Amino acid sequence: PICDIEVPERLSSSYEQLRSYHLVERCVHVPAREGSEEEILLVHSLEHLEVAKSSETMNEEELKRVSENYDAFFFHPSTYRCARLAVGAALQLVDAVMTGKVLNGMALVRPPGHHSQRNAANGFCLFNNVAIAAEYAKLKYGLQRILIVDWDVHHGQGTQYIFEEDPSVLYFSWHRYEHQEFWPSLKESDYDAVGLGKGKGFNINLPWNKVGMGNSDYLAAFFHVLLPMAFEFDPELVLVSSGYDSGIGDPEGQMNATPEVFAHLTHFLMQLANGKLCVILEGGYHLKSLGESVCMTVKTLLGDPVPQITGEMAPCLSAVESIQNVRAAHKPYWKWLAYEGSFSLFKQMLLINGFIQKLKITEINTDVFLELHMKNIVFQVPPIKTATTGSEGSEHFLPEHVQLVKEMDETEIKALVSGFYADLVKEDRTLLSLGSMFVILDKILKKEVCNGIAASPTAALSAAVALRHSVRFGFQRVLCVFVGDMQMIPNTEDGFMRVTFLCCFISGIWGFIFVLTNLLLLLKDAEGNDFFSAVLGFILPVAYSYQPNLTVIAVGPNRNLGISGISLLVALLRGLAESRVFAVIEDTETSLMQSVAKALVGASTPPFGIYVPPTQEKVNKIKALRDQFQQEWKMLQCSGKLSD
Repeated sequence: PICDIEVPERLSSSYEQLRSYHLVERCVHVPAREGSEEEILLVHSLEHLEVAKSSETMNEEELKRVSENYDAFFFHPSTYRCARLAVGAALQLVDAVMTGKVLNGMALVRPPGHHSQRNAANGFCLFNNVAIAAEYAKLKYGLQRILIVDWDVHHGQGTQYIFEEDPSVLYFSWHRYEHQEFWPSLKESDYDAVGLGKGKGFNINLPWNKVGMGNSDYLAAFFHVLLPMAFEFDPELVLVSSGYDSGIGDPEGQMNATPEVFAHLTHFLMQLANGKLCVILEGGYHLKSLGESVCMTVKTLLGDPVPQITGEMAPCLSAVESIQNVRAAHKPYWKWLAYEGSFSLFKQMLLINGFIQKLKITEINTDVFLELHMKNIVFQVPPIKTATTGSEGSEHFLPEHVQLVKEMDETEIKALVSGFYADLVKEDRTLLSLGSMFVILDKILKKEVCNGIAASPTAALSAAVALRHSVRFGFQRVLCVFVGDMQMIPNTEDGFMRVTFLCCFISGIWGFIFVLTNLLLLLKDAEGNDFFSAVLGFILPVAYSYQPNLTVIAVGPNRNLGISGISLLVALLRGLAESRVFAVIEDTETSLMQSVAKALVGASTPPFGIYVPPTQEKVNKIKALRDQFQQEWKMLQCSGKLSD
């Protein structure tokens, strides 16, 4: 009976769902092959391989008898060949990505692999597909740093055992644990199993001790644990053990995460390893939830805008407990945690204002819910990805998929400005520069393009006009990020309240402006490495708490953040607001415009460079900001001091 969930329809229904979204024809088809014995022996013992081979000729009684030697594994006469095909498909994907045939990809395979150990089948898994792929990539391509992200709802203990002494592989797993009550019920699945010997710090276990974890819990785990570690580790390849039993409706996981969260997680991972990302299927046993989640992943790999995340952006207390415990356990091993202060290990549940206890899943018909939910969140992708204005010849330095649009007529600009923005625009030079801004912004607001980029002699003023113009158009939640040294626009009759404290927050009836000018001045002496503390530990949690429907990014002069940092910031923020991003750049430097345009169209971001930790003083200032605003922006509550 336990096998009733691991059925062939897991693949066929997922593939049909991909067809229904018209995604299959947009992908490059990589033929599967059987993994060779030599490739399997990169991870598994000869004894294990021989047992698997011998199963092909066994009768039913013999198959039952040999299966009894393993935990939750059951042989079939075709198991060995299917498992070799799963291995070979994963390796074919690695080859396609590493040789540049494709940017990234997904392997839909059965059986899964992450429970399989060197000398034992386990939990539906015969060969460890992802572990073999990692060893294969190291051997064939000389890779020295590989990140494995395991978002299956079960702990991939097989992968942990294989790499727990290996510092060349960073393994991250979140999993239903319930204080060791949930299968595989191992002590070494807890947060304090950090690796052995030279591998200490390179095994990250994030145990979920309650069911019902949702989108905000998964995002908080990425913001406050995985992403800072991943950027410090700087992988050359990212492999995902992609189990969708961590999604809503799954009988194994009993979690509440909806399919679009996997689009966001995929989007974040695409910013690592120059975009080299291989997603390899593990579990997922609710066919509708599995199929929709697979489609969300593939749409994101193809560069489609990420759907707006749903649900309240507030992680539950049990998630905070686990995240804080992981950070405490790994503090000795990671530079980004060095100055984060002391962590209180949670041994029991405490009541903290502002947290939401998600103790049980709402009883719903998952199929019916997902049918309605996906209709609400999946949207028509604009025909053009990115728009800009430019002089003749601009197309030669701008990336593919950037459309040049004609600037607004001078008479139109003057009429528009005099009618609505006369208090902001005082000079003719400034007025004329708004022509490109208006035409690009209008295309974004009308959803004719996903996003756009414009040059301006006064980026701050252009951003202020863009914000008011967006409100007139009906956009009520606008996030604005300022980078660089820019004169802020004086308060107008819009009714803003201005609060200045390291960062400047301006809240009003229509928007939320997030000003980074002062914060970036703090980064001056650290060569931009405070960027990760600021962006992952503060900006992204606040932005996701806020859930804007438009993001405006203004880049001014005298910035302390380099081109690669600005591009990465743009790429990360592109995951919000269905990728509706308007970037206005005061500096018309060709390389900056080109790099930001590449980030907007979804190209892989340039390497950030060797990680250097921020100073204690700067970490403390960012922590103070988190403490100040965590009650308003709940996604901050996974990090630093918790309010009583």
